Amino acid sequence: MDFDNKTFRFDGEAYGIVIAGHFDKPDTYVTKRPQGMSDWLITYTLSGEGYFITPSQETICKSGDVSLLRAGTPHQYGTVQGQNWHFVWAHFSDRFMESSLLPEADIVVQPVDNTSSRKRIYRTFKKIINDSRERGEYWHELSLNGLREILLLLAQKSIQRLDARIEEALNYLSLNMRKPLRIEELSRIIGLSPSRLSHLFKESTGYSIIDTLNRMRIRQAALMIEHTDRSLTEIAFDVGYQNYNHFTNQFRKHYGVNPGSYKKTT
Repeated sequence: MDFDNKTFRFDGEAYGIVIAGHFDKPDTYVTKRPQGMSDWLITYTLSGEGYFITPSQETICKSGDVSLLRAGTPHQYGTVQGQNWHFVWAHFSDRFMESSLLPEADIVVQPVDNTSSRKRIYRTFKKIINDSRERGEYWHELSLNGLREILLLLAQKSIQRLDARIEEALNYLSLNMRKPLRIEELSRIIGLSPSRLSHLFKESTGYSIIDTLNRMRIRQAALMIEHTDRSLTEIAFDVGYQNYNHFTNQFRKHYGVNPGSYKKTT
């Protein structure tokens, strides 16, 4: 049974059960959730490539990568063009998971290079899939224990994480996307000088602060074009552009077409 696009609810709230599965999808596969979901999504790529698009970034998942998508994050994911994405996945509620095991970022993609760790994660995912389909007394706790094991393995990996100040800056940009950006104000909030913040941000993310904000805005605009009936002018304003021509130029820079042409293809 394909649970991937279903949401289980109880009295209007997420019931909190673990849902898991094993997919091998062609490049026509795509899932779009502009409002996000009430639960977290974790995937482990076995072969091929998938992608995730959130307001803050676009990431590619390759063989051996574990991705973790935060609950409530607007997103789109699917198979990279020309690829098959073979992966296992699970949805779970953070009401049943220790917060120390969950990242602050809206999405984290973490490679697992060690062969034994890869095999262990896959074995654990297969147990989670089996346990999540049972309805015995302890099936839910067994599924959660498997997820905890994977998250603990990831936490032990010596992978460089973003500086906490850069994560704070990214979070600020995401929450204040519509507002005019003032580097001096952001620097004061983060506690660094404007020059030091700009240097550290580019060094950590590969993009300038302005470029990152534009990427966030344009991806959010694309999701709104796909899933709302608002006019292009309204969308430009909603994501923070006061000048429509500037919005059009930025959209063409990121997607290769202007917003009007993009809308015709959705």
